[in-house]
Amino acid sequence: MTRADIVVAARRWIGTPYAHQASLLHVGCDCLGLVRGVWRDLIGQEPEATPAYTPDWAEASGAETLFDAAKRHFASIPLCDFREGDVLLFRFRDHLPAKHLGVATSASHMVHAHAGARVTEVAIGAHWRKKLAAAFAFPGVAD
Repeated sequence: MTRADIVVAARRWIGTPYAHQASLLHVGCDCLGLVRGVWRDLIGQEPEATPAYTPDWAEASGAETLFDAAKRHFASIPLCDFREGDVLLFRFRDHLPAKHLGVATSASHMVHAHAGARVTEVAIGAHWRKKLAAAFAFPGVAD
């Protein structure tokens, strides 16, 4: 699996409507569902079952559930070193758990899903960079 393979797989999801807890190409997904779909496309079966979650799950629990799961299944990389094909984790407020994911398509763009929109590719501008909490590489990615 190459970084280019990951970008191609993520871009296939562009246009998929947002649907909370879903992970169905062209039918619906949320940010986690997008990453899960890319995983299934390139690696196969997901490594663990995804528990049900509410839109405010991170604020309600206070736990770093998404961050901890990413550390279990992806390789942590320094934020300054992320590249195309890496998974980006965002924290919307400093005192709250990280709860949003995207897949970098370059050092300046990512594919992501968010409420009220379709999966899209966007610039990782100042707004996103200040919220960036962690970066991860897919297991087995060839550099």
